[in-house]
Parts: sequence; structure tokens; C-alpha cells
Amino acid sequence: GRKSLRQKMVDELKHYCNGFHLLWIDTKVAARMVWRLLHGQVLTRRERRRLLRTCADLFRLVPFLVFVIVPFMEFLLPVFLKLFPEMLPSTFETESKKEEKQKKKLNVKLELAKFLQETVAEMAKRNKADTG
Repeated sequence: GRKSLRQKMVDELKHYCNGFHLLWIDTKVAARMVWRLLHGQVLTRRERRRLLRTCADLFRLVPFLVFVIVPFMEFLLPVFLKLFPEMLPSTFETESKKEEKQKKKLNVKLELAKFLQETVAEMAKRNKADTG
């Protein structure tokens, strides 16, 4: 059924608390990676991507905190998220948003693959006509 307004607010509060907790964990892991980098160790590709994502999340946190700190500005957060969908740090994304992003990326990759296949087929036809 439908959730009450109180239950929706509690769910949102839990979502943001979990997001801050995950961001804190990512920040601690990133700090360890930076420490390793400063001491001459090399990061793997996955560690490097995680470090970059965490740094980007920390930079995205600054405008997000404005909405949390300024009274009643959190009511404008959905409007700004519609205008700037990448404003929220990655630890605050819901599963549905993550799936939506993955579907968009997959569609773009499929379109690119179709284009490349058509291009290769066209080039093959030209080469066959030139040699034949």
C-alpha cells in the first residue's frame, strides 16, 4: 500500500544517513590509498577508479550540504536534482537510478556497436567492389 508522510520522511532520513555512512567509509579507504600513493606504491585500476569516484563525491558534497544546512532548502533538492542529476554523490543514489544509468549506457554502447558494424560492412563492400 501507500506509505504515510511520516514513513516517507523516515525512509528518506535513513537513506541519507546510509549515504553519509557509505561516503565516510569510502573516504577512509581513499585516504589509505592516498597514503599508499605517497609512499610509492602503485594502485590497481579498480583502486584508482574508486579513488577518483570518492574525490568526485567529496566535491559534489559541498553543494549538497548547502541544501542540508540551510533551513527549508531541502524542499528544493528534488528540483535541483532534476536540473542537475549528477549533483548527488554516488553513495546517495537509489538502486533504480543506478539501473537507469546502466540502461542508458548500455543503449549508447549498442548504438555505437550498430554504427561500427554498418561502417565495417560498408567498407567491406567498397573494398570488394574496388578489388572485384
